[in-house]
Amino acid sequence: MKKFGRRADETPTRLPALMPSSPAAEASMAQTAPSAAPSAPSLVSSMPSAPPPLPRREERSSHHPVMPASLRERVMEQIDPSAAATVSRDVLRRQIEEIIHGIANQERLELSGREQIQLADEIADDMTGYGPLRPLLLDETINDIMINGPANIYVERGGKLERVAVRFRDNDHIASVAQKIAAQVGRRVDESSPMVDCRLPDGSRVNIILPPLSIHSPCISIRKFPNRRLNIAGMIENGSMSVGIGQLLEIASRCRLNVLVSGGTGSGKTTLLNAMSQFIDHSERVVTIEDAAELQLQQPHVISLETRPPSLEGTGQVTQRDLLWNALRMRPDRIVVGEVRGAEAFDMLQAMNTGHDGSISTVHANSTRDALTRIENMVQMGQVNLPSRAIRAQIVAALDIIVQVERMRDGQRRIVQVSEVIGLEGEVITTNDIAVFEYKEEDVHGRISGTYRSTNAVPKFKSRLVYYGLDRAWAEAMRQI
Repeated sequence: MKKFGRRADETPTRLPALMPSSPAAEASMAQTAPSAAPSAPSLVSSMPSAPPPLPRREERSSHHPVMPASLRERVMEQIDPSAAATVSRDVLRRQIEEIIHGIANQERLELSGREQIQLADEIADDMTGYGPLRPLLLDETINDIMINGPANIYVERGGKLERVAVRFRDNDHIASVAQKIAAQVGRRVDESSPMVDCRLPDGSRVNIILPPLSIHSPCISIRKFPNRRLNIAGMIENGSMSVGIGQLLEIASRCRLNVLVSGGTGSGKTTLLNAMSQFIDHSERVVTIEDAAELQLQQPHVISLETRPPSLEGTGQVTQRDLLWNALRMRPDRIVVGEVRGAEAFDMLQAMNTGHDGSISTVHANSTRDALTRIENMVQMGQVNLPSRAIRAQIVAALDIIVQVERMRDGQRRIVQVSEVIGLEGEVITTNDIAVFEYKEEDVHGRISGTYRSTNAVPKFKSRLVYYGLDRAWAEAMRQI
């Protein structure tokens, strides 16, 4: 990777604000103050569309303006990285702007003040943050950022994808930002390890895949999480569920029922899990297990565990299954698994069946029935010789409620099904739909509306509702659906 900051035959020059001032220097700066210049055609329009390569020269003619990439290198050569690391971004940007202004005057470049400010912002963002990603990360209306190439970037706003004008310089620029993101959390991504799951300091989830696995360009996918954490009341307000459904989930969390949240990618599984966690009693010890830490539990007694990939030598890997084994020795009251996707599903069921009531986890599935099938298949990945009936008996004993969430075609993330696991009849797991969302109509703005249908059946876990004194509250919530 190219290292900016100095040439092979030069020593770096400190930033203007960090260099000792002298009368001679101030006089020199005064001579290079900006002056009104006659208007001229823009840099892009004055250059041919496909210029032939020219030999590198020590002196540039005044009628051959410096290309932006060359100007960027000239600026970087005059910055001392050790000095730049000690100042804030705003101070660094102003000093870079002064350097650009000096070079533009010296070379008689046709750069407007706006272009100089834009270039200073780009260089400052590259040095102190994530380059062109900075404005996208600061935009609270954006939920997902998808980088498919230097000029092929999409974001999700309100559940809808749209292309943005932000761009990187080239593929190397994307790879540089990707490596910076991974290095901040102790991960590495390069040709020998071209895939990584990690997170940003604010908890946003990041997936990176580099060539040769990604054929055309490095790809970065960022799942942002809002600064204001959504709770059940907020999800009711934005239409993700009804008041009755929200009360059912609150009661399920307070009664320490084992809950499995199911849904597709980007459907809001983690958001719902975070919202349900607000009802966990603050006196309980909670252990969370994730591939990339993204849960935001607000209880004071929370232990967060995160998996670790193998080292360069192929050693030191710690899987979710290893963490789950370790969590059982940490005296947890509840175990929250961010997502089960492999053989650790068996250990999750074991934990739920050994006194750790109130555990919550998520899984990718299309419906509550499919979620049960996926759990069974994942258990068989690690326990090949275990009979199917024994696996299903474990599932029935462990799970109480399955909640299905879906991102609908209008972009709204909504709970579409809540089912309870009743028992095992023969070789089939029986379930009962507590509530199901039924489509009603679509308004002129394309927004879907509907109602929830309830069976009003007595739940299998009624004895637990009575034990916690919430059986009447459950019946009232069912009437409100």
